Amino acid sequence: MKILVTGTAGFIGSHIAKRLVNEDYEVIGIDNINDYYDVKLKKDRLSYLLENKVRNYEINLEDTERVLDIFKREKPDVVINLAAQAGVRYSLENPHAYITSNVNGFLNILEGCRYYDVKNLIYASSSSVYGANTSKPFSTSDNIDHPLSLYAATKKSNELMAHTYSHLYNLPTTGLRFFTVYGPWGRPDMALFKFTKAIVNNEAIDVYNHGNMMRDFTYVDDIVESIKRLVEKPAQSNSEWSGSAPDPSSSYAPYKVYNIGNNSPVRLMEFVEAIENKLGKTAEKNYMDLQPGDVPETYANVEDLFRDIDFKPETDIQKGVNNFIDWYLNYYEVKL
Repeated sequence: MKILVTGTAGFIGSHIAKRLVNEDYEVIGIDNINDYYDVKLKKDRLSYLLENKVRNYEINLEDTERVLDIFKREKPDVVINLAAQAGVRYSLENPHAYITSNVNGFLNILEGCRYYDVKNLIYASSSSVYGANTSKPFSTSDNIDHPLSLYAATKKSNELMAHTYSHLYNLPTTGLRFFTVYGPWGRPDMALFKFTKAIVNNEAIDVYNHGNMMRDFTYVDDIVESIKRLVEKPAQSNSEWSGSAPDPSSSYAPYKVYNIGNNSPVRLMEFVEAIENKLGKTAEKNYMDLQPGDVPETYANVEDLFRDIDFKPETDIQKGVNNFIDWYLNYYEVKL
């Protein structure tokens, strides 16, 4: 089986590509290696984490001609689309990048799947789509019509676009709403990385919403295990789906959406304490208001994920934080 992974130099993309390569899948990649964050980290994921075992095409997803040429040349059986312009707060500063990459780029992936007989498309959505929803835990059957950031709006758009292609072209599509993924080789713009770096350097950390945030932190290996199982399980039509009482997470078409979260929200201050425990240092904290686009709490219902693939994330937060910090100290050659 040949699998195309987009975002191979990214955090989740590099981890899933490594897992697939280790299990003898043929893996090819697309990643433009942009400078949204440290380019060296991205290149090191390709060279050290993936050991240069994945042929990566360094192109933009919005480059229609080149994307379709890769589909024509490689003819992948499965596509895992993880490339995107990420970040809720950055979407307030540079909204056009999100439409270009997350909407136009995703359209090119859908077109490639349509024309070149892809058997299974798996793509990244986000817990951000739940927006103003306050019903907990978040369920894939919930309404997601009230996003709070353009980033979230583009991810909802991906789900809508995927359904259209499932309906029109019988393309099996599976959307994955990731909940605050963390772990080794993580992104520098995310809390764990920023907090660790600041505490190591004796700098203050910014604690939003005065610490009254809860996140369903999900360890990257649990994300990878979920995706790996779904590679062998393309979305199928739901014979019980009804247009008079539609289930948003499935369809009469081969379409499915899952939450992938730890199903166990952690208070932000508890998360900070886990970092402090591992580093043996206490952080200086700047308490700040909730930022525009942020939601105060995320909490994933993963019942359908467990039902369908017999797996759900459950890595303990202290263990996951310890693994990240071990990697961070080694990668940046930090002596405490």
